[in-house]
Amino acid sequence: MTKLSPDIASRFARTALGHVGQEYPNKLDHVMAGAEDARTPRELHPVFFGSFDWHSCVHSWWTLLALRRLHPELPEAAEIAALAEQTFTDEKLAAELAYAQRPEARGFERPYGWAWLLYLHLEASRHQDQAWATRLEPLARHFAAGFTSYLEVLTYPITVGTHFNSAFALTLAEEWARTFDPALHTAIAEYASAKFGHFKDYRGWEPGGDEFLSPVLSVALLQSRIMATGGFADWFAALLPEGGWLETSCSPVAVSDASDGKMAHLDGLNFSRGWALRAIATKLPDPARADAMEHLAGQHMAASMHAIDGDYMGSHWLASFALLALLER
Repeated sequence: MTKLSPDIASRFARTALGHVGQEYPNKLDHVMAGAEDARTPRELHPVFFGSFDWHSCVHSWWTLLALRRLHPELPEAAEIAALAEQTFTDEKLAAELAYAQRPEARGFERPYGWAWLLYLHLEASRHQDQAWATRLEPLARHFAAGFTSYLEVLTYPITVGTHFNSAFALTLAEEWARTFDPALHTAIAEYASAKFGHFKDYRGWEPGGDEFLSPVLSVALLQSRIMATGGFADWFAALLPEGGWLETSCSPVAVSDASDGKMAHLDGLNFSRGWALRAIATKLPDPARADAMEHLAGQHMAASMHAIDGDYMGSHWLASFALLALLER
């Protein structure tokens, strides 16, 4: 299994530093109320205008801050800190909050971008030598309140393998809520139990051609976070019986055209599967199955490491997902 060595950390850092401040090309999630709302990405989002889209910029910043904390000796660490200090200012973050509070922004980046912003705030809180978390907190609290309202109206969880996936977003939000919002943590646990607790005998049709998440493993990862270990092991055995989909059909995927943003999603699927498989393996009582899942995770991750700093359609976001997998355990 690949480990987060200083060389890999530096590679990830250089890649992310190269695009968090790159405004174009840019894909906006922007509802306009009038002609006056036709503005550039940097005007709309003075903090998160880079990395092709808002959510990728958010989680690329998570990547940079995590690398700075875990490898403070990196030559890129000082540059990360200096750029963060220039970027995470009260004025710029107030503009991001004002945008998110617009009536037209109710569904802006929901739930994927919301979750990553919470995860970024959680990581920023670990950098106690800086004020980044204090400055990010109003925006994080806004999206946390959004999650509370969203779960009240989300009658049916979304189980696609793309940005709208409910379980993936709730996994990141749950970790933030453990520290910052006990009420939201309870709401997430109760929602997951009610909506996913009865799942069993998975027979889905993944992977989809543009997915970067496994619908079934995303749900299982969330459940592994909120269920007691013994109860989760029994639930997982019913969801993915040994000898079924996981052993026969869950294999690394290949990207046919790395310059096509949708096709490039499949490299992310290799990494997100790797993350989920590694995390779930730690909750299983059967060492043989756990070891097999760890091995399978390594195969998935190895299949896409080359894409981290490849075509921009992948390189503007893939390091974050590789880092999730590498940091598990």
